[in-house]
Amino acid sequence: MKPLHLGFIRRQFSGAGSQTGIFLLCVALSMLALVSLRGFGRSVHAALLHDARGLHAADVIIRAHRDFSPGLAAAVEALTRRGEVEAVRTWEFYSMVTPQGREGSLLTNVKAAEPGYPWYGDVALASGRPFGAVLQPGTAIVEESVLGRLGLGVGDQLLLGGRPLRIADVVRRESDRPVSFFSLGPRVFVAAAELGRLGLIGQGSRVDYRLLLKVREPGAVDGVAAALRLAALPDGERVETYLTASSGPKRFFDNFLFFLSLIGTFTLLLSGIGIQSALTAFLREKRDTVAVMKALGAPGRFVLVHYLAVVSILGAAGTLLGIAGSFLMQVLLFPLFAGFIPGGVRPGISAATLLEGVALGAISTALFAFLPLWRLREISPVAIFRRDPAHLPRQLPFWLGGVAAASLLGALVLWQVRDARLGLWLLGGLAGLIALAALGAEGFLRLARLLPVRSLPLRQSLRGLFRPGNATRPVIVTLTAALTVILTIGLLERTINAQFVQSYPAAAPNLFFLDLQPGQLREFAATLGAPAEFFPVVVAQVAAVNGAAVDREKEHQKPRDNLGRDFYLTYRETLLADEQLARGPALFDPAISVPQVSILEEVLEMAALKIGDRITFRVQGVPLDAVVSSIRRRTDASPRPFFYFVFPTAVLENAPQTVFAATRVPQGETIRAQNRVAAAFPNVSVVDVGAAAAQAATVIGRVSRIIRAFTLLGIAAGLLITASSVLATRRARLLEAVHYRILGARSRFVLQVFTLEGALVGLASGCLALGFAQAITWGLATWRLNLRWHPFWLWSLAVVAATTIITIGVGLAASLPVLRRRPADYLRADDGR
Repeated sequence: MKPLHLGFIRRQFSGAGSQTGIFLLCVALSMLALVSLRGFGRSVHAALLHDARGLHAADVIIRAHRDFSPGLAAAVEALTRRGEVEAVRTWEFYSMVTPQGREGSLLTNVKAAEPGYPWYGDVALASGRPFGAVLQPGTAIVEESVLGRLGLGVGDQLLLGGRPLRIADVVRRESDRPVSFFSLGPRVFVAAAELGRLGLIGQGSRVDYRLLLKVREPGAVDGVAAALRLAALPDGERVETYLTASSGPKRFFDNFLFFLSLIGTFTLLLSGIGIQSALTAFLREKRDTVAVMKALGAPGRFVLVHYLAVVSILGAAGTLLGIAGSFLMQVLLFPLFAGFIPGGVRPGISAATLLEGVALGAISTALFAFLPLWRLREISPVAIFRRDPAHLPRQLPFWLGGVAAASLLGALVLWQVRDARLGLWLLGGLAGLIALAALGAEGFLRLARLLPVRSLPLRQSLRGLFRPGNATRPVIVTLTAALTVILTIGLLERTINAQFVQSYPAAAPNLFFLDLQPGQLREFAATLGAPAEFFPVVVAQVAAVNGAAVDREKEHQKPRDNLGRDFYLTYRETLLADEQLARGPALFDPAISVPQVSILEEVLEMAALKIGDRITFRVQGVPLDAVVSSIRRRTDASPRPFFYFVFPTAVLENAPQTVFAATRVPQGETIRAQNRVAAAFPNVSVVDVGAAAAQAATVIGRVSRIIRAFTLLGIAAGLLITASSVLATRRARLLEAVHYRILGARSRFVLQVFTLEGALVGLASGCLALGFAQAITWGLATWRLNLRWHPFWLWSLAVVAATTIITIGVGLAASLPVLRRRPADYLRADDGR
């Protein structure tokens, strides 16, 4: 192979600054989406893995929702006697606290811990003293918000379970509770020795029991866990190591980073389209050069190799720019995630992430650059005498390039999704969105051809949409797809906020009371002083479906709700006001003599069930077989109590249970009602649903802002395609501008035509996206979330208008060189070049 002519390569960059700049930005944008997001994700996962022991406070973690079985307790005791492990227990539950001597109450997350907790990590206190030395019987350690909301200070007394505890210190950080994006109440620590005196745990109480083991020999962790699994109850006690246990932070970041990765993949696809468009514009500018080279005898291979070198240089420069931007993005990401990120996470991009991003970026750049480079071979010497490029048919290489790009996108999505079914659904949804956007763009362009227009500027701008080489279709499709995502997220956020926060349903209960004991109901109703609905609650697990045992470990790995968790069963004979039968003639069938269960439609997403199927539950270790008698549907997603599984009264009325109560109290009376209940029933927890909904809306708003910030990368890709489209048709635009001026038009008329052209593209994209987003939001709100759909037209139209203005601005900025060119300069150049 002959050596490259470096002088020729260097000359190709002269006079092509705009096209090469857009190419660089598209490559950099693809790298930014891949490297920054994956780098951030790996930083989070590395921190979680590095601090895995601290996140769980132990080597081996045993969890249960009732006191540990005698067999498991004996196994732990045997290991402790032999000196192989050290063990501490914790109890975690919700309870009300009140300040001693005055009114006020607060739902808190109470954690009772034995001496020695935590084995790893720490509980950092405001005083700097050791946690174990401060937490003693008769004292409590609280989060700062407890003091502020109850008007207390360190040294004051608070009442928990009706018993006084002195506030000994304030907790600043709890290593095994690092992410506090949502909680029903602030933390309160008490000594385990206080549990008997406080009397807060009764039969059926919602308590998270944990045994935390420190293993003497690090290499024996897996062996100890395996031995304890044999002694544990399979459906009620989970034994995990610090490496296998799932934590709230890990689940949150797994799901959230997965979604951001999909946005990154989507941006990669859009950037690839921009790469192809910019490179097409760049090579079109070099069409005469290629034609002259071939006329002088240069073979097609010579031309291809040299322009491949040009593209490689541009790609390398864009990659370096993208990597530099990724490091900057890492710094900007952390303020967005403030309050979500575990304390040990620091900005950084690993070598593996860089190599992975460079490899993926190179593959995508090569795929999308293939077609423009391939078409160099179709330029013949006769092109020297043509003012406009000939139309090139879409041959086999074009379709192969499209298939390769689609395959890359599919491989990236499936690579990031653990659930193949979910991955296929996502791919199908993305393909459907792009297909609909393409159909919408085609429909708009056909309508534009047929539309009778009297205004000369508007008529000329419509003709400009079909200018040879104009990437009108890709621009509309790209902007439509990206804007649809942004609008859908924003509409869903506003729908949830409007229904649950700004206009909390007037008839919906706003106070929930947990862990009532059956014998307390009459006195509780008198103390509350308001009508209440009571629901018996029985904690159980699903052990088998149609005789097939449920693999709880496998179920826990699913990204959606699953059968591996604990369920709260109830019993009654009638439907609730917000329920209707989806399948089955009645709630229960009197002709069936065996136990029956009615299931909610959402259960069908966890298992393929139908009427007549058999579900085996385990209630306090006792198996219970039930036949599915009906399937219920909720008619409204208002914050009313609902249960996945409902039994006839005779089946569960004698099972160990607590009672759940829901009531509607006037807004000004909620605090007094909570205080009365907290004083009379220390074991009962109160949840202010209105306040909880406001907190949830705040979290949803923050998360949606983060997602929208990354979706803007897709909008940026669409605007780059817009700019490259303008540059690709620079010669045709210049010719149009000259003709307009020769015929007497002023620069204002030319500016008006180009402005209207950009407005048409922006409005078409915005209107298509608005239609798709409203349809998607309506479907999700009506069929999946049971929410009342609201279009929010003012906000939606504002987003469309902003997108249109930005599109006009980008198009005009790229058209400025054309607008500044004088007709005389063009005419002197023979052919306008």
